[in-house]
Amino acid sequence: MTAEPSAPLESAGPPPHVGPRDPGDAWVYGPDGSKFWGAFGAAGLLAIDPARGVLLQHRVAWSHHGGTWGLPGGARHAGESAVHGALRESHEEAGVPAGAIRPLFTHLLDLEFWSYTTLVGEVTAPFDPTIGDAESLSFEWVPIPDVSSLPLHPGFEAAWPLLLHAAERPHPAVVVDVANVVGSVPNGWWRDRVGAASRLLERLGALAADGMPAAALERPWHTWFPDWVAVLEGQARAARTPAGIEVVRAEASGDDAIVEAAQRLTAQGREVAVITSDRGLIARVSAVGATRLPPRWVLDRLAQTSGPV
Repeated sequence: MTAEPSAPLESAGPPPHVGPRDPGDAWVYGPDGSKFWGAFGAAGLLAIDPARGVLLQHRVAWSHHGGTWGLPGGARHAGESAVHGALRESHEEAGVPAGAIRPLFTHLLDLEFWSYTTLVGEVTAPFDPTIGDAESLSFEWVPIPDVSSLPLHPGFEAAWPLLLHAAERPHPAVVVDVANVVGSVPNGWWRDRVGAASRLLERLGALAADGMPAAALERPWHTWFPDWVAVLEGQARAARTPAGIEVVRAEASGDDAIVEAAQRLTAQGREVAVITSDRGLIARVSAVGATRLPPRWVLDRLAQTSGPV
């Protein structure tokens, strides 16, 4: 894609608004008089297509920082998560299809009186963007090396080096020894192994959708969305499969299946953690380059989001 440096663009101003506004569609003013769009904060999507680059919006002249290039995004609605806001806004503005983006991580700019969350995601179903409102001159797939040569929106320009650095890191994966995690909680799981495994998988699926705090994965960002692999063995192989996680049903040894999953992921250059307290298994996954996390690591996070397991 080739773009000329932006000169001031002539415009008659924004078109008249039609229909009711969301309460979030309002300016927020900082202590120094600077203004930011979104009464509940704002969110945008940095969509990365491995073949085409990143999706950028060329902003119309009458918009804030008109003529620059930035991300599809906008004001969050009341009670709306940042991830949902970024996906909704990118669908409304650029026609990003539902299910076309695999979330990787979020980056948060928090000014205390206002915040902006960037959702960085990988395109898993290629699409051509479409202009959905009057705020955009165009949407283009820009090769990553060309991004810095464009006149960028100041906020995006400041964040771009950080976002790119994080996106280039190996994406983390978590392999769960389901039998070990279920067995670490004395709640009568042995009376219904299938039900206990199903409940854990369902809650792991919700955790996968919500993302993990960056501190939990030792990342300097806000939220990460690791790939989850849950290994089932014995009777628990009949457990229900939720959306959002990969389930491996071991035909023989569950430990062997866990080691194979860890080896497969580390061979892809991934950072892999295996959740287990089995000492023999810890030694085996360490030998293939994975790290170990105790069951309490995931149980505490499930308790924070949906109550004790």
